[in-house]
Amino acid sequence: MNPITMAGESLPGGLILVVEDDPLILEFLCEILQEEGFAVAPHISADAASEYLEEHAGKVRLLLTDITMPGKRNGADLANEFGDRWPDKPIMIMSGFETPESAGVRHHVSFIKKPWALGQLLDCVDGALKSRNSL
Repeated sequence: MNPITMAGESLPGGLILVVEDDPLILEFLCEILQEEGFAVAPHISADAASEYLEEHAGKVRLLLTDITMPGKRNGADLANEFGDRWPDKPIMIMSGFETPESAGVRHHVSFIKKPWALGQLLDCVDGALKSRNSL
C-alpha cells in the first residue's frame, strides 16, 4: 500500500505509519493526520506494518500503533521491533485496555489512552516527534 498524501501540498510533517485494526478508527486517524500535513501509511495489523517497514522504514518518521490487534504480532511487538531496529525514530502507542508497560514495551514511547480527544491526539503526536528531535 502506498502512503496516502495530500495532493498539491507539501508535507512538512513527514510520513506516519498508522496501525489500527478497526477500519473506522484507522480511516479517522489518517484523515486527522493528513489535515495536519502528514503523509500516512495505514495498516490494519502489526504483521502488515512490519512487512511495510522492511521496504519503507527510511521514509517513516513516526510509528503510531494500537496495542491490541489480531495476528502474530500485536502493537507492543511491533513497537519493540521498531524501537530495536530504528531507535532514533519516535513511537506513539494508543490503547483503551493496556499500557505500554503492561503490554511489555521495552522502549520509550508516547502513550495516549482511548478514547482520546482530537486535541489530545495531536498534542501527543507533536510531543512524540519533538521528543526524538531533541535527542
